[in-house]
Amino acid sequence: MILRAPTPEELPGLSDLCLRSQASWGYDGKMLKAFRQSLTLKPEELETDALMVAEDKRGVAGMVQLSMNTDTLAQVKKLYVAPDRLGEGTGKLLYVWACRTAQENGAEDLLIVSDPQAAGFYEHMGATRTGDTEPSPIPGRSLPCLIHRLQART
Repeated sequence: MILRAPTPEELPGLSDLCLRSQASWGYDGKMLKAFRQSLTLKPEELETDALMVAEDKRGVAGMVQLSMNTDTLAQVKKLYVAPDRLGEGTGKLLYVWACRTAQENGAEDLLIVSDPQAAGFYEHMGATRTGDTEPSPIPGRSLPCLIHRLQART
């Protein structure tokens, strides 16, 4: 498995991977339609955020998008694994890359606003749940917020 930066031409396919991965949690078509905009990668994000693709000889297995919110806080905006590639360690590989990259850029903490179904993965990786978001535009839906401490406070 290699990690590499995506090309602009790959963004539609990576957006589709995000949507397919989200669908694997059992969401219906109406919910997936509501998610589409937030799961669509935009060309300008290649300039503002760090994006990484995990790929092997079978093709793209997953992707992660990391954003520096402040000098000391980074955020995982997206981390998705192709449904047929779950359980192969791709999510862990991408998450470790995000933690290391955030730390190398001065982040002390990594914020994750997670799908409720994925929160356990982030907790297993060392993040701590800090609460939930305010209700989202989708009625009755709030999302778990987690923090992964990257550096000790001085």
